[in-house]
Amino acid sequence: MLEPGAPAPEISAQNQFGETVSPDFEEPTVLYFYPEDFTGGCTIEARDFQEHLPQFREGGITVYGVSMDDVATHDEFAEEEGLLYDLLADPDGTVAEAFGLDTSGGRTDRRTFVLADGEVKSVYDPDLSDPDGHADEVLRDVRNEYVQGG
Repeated sequence: MLEPGAPAPEISAQNQFGETVSPDFEEPTVLYFYPEDFTGGCTIEARDFQEHLPQFREGGITVYGVSMDDVATHDEFAEEEGLLYDLLADPDGTVAEAFGLDTSGGRTDRRTFVLADGEVKSVYDPDLSDPDGHADEVLRDVRNEYVQGG
């Protein structure tokens, strides 16, 4: 798994609308990996990031969710949950593997990467069974690091 200080990999994936997205990791970015759409913990985590999305955006921080689900499943999930940030489809696991995550079971572990200046700044390992509050923790940390006045 990539650790803080490692160069950010260059990635591209389709979002829930079928558009190819290539995140710019020079800019402050939160990339959170989650196991599967429509499951309990993943839904909680997605809602949590959506709830805090205005504060991330005010700070110039882009948020992406990534799982090994396909574009159609991401589209349904984003629509049902009212998610206004990109969910990146990684059905073959290339994005997850670029970050050093295991994809052998057809799913990834729950991990969050904060990237900026072309490198990994921090890595989070949120509670698999209850990720509630994780987005708030990440927001506090990135605001302290990247936003004037925190």
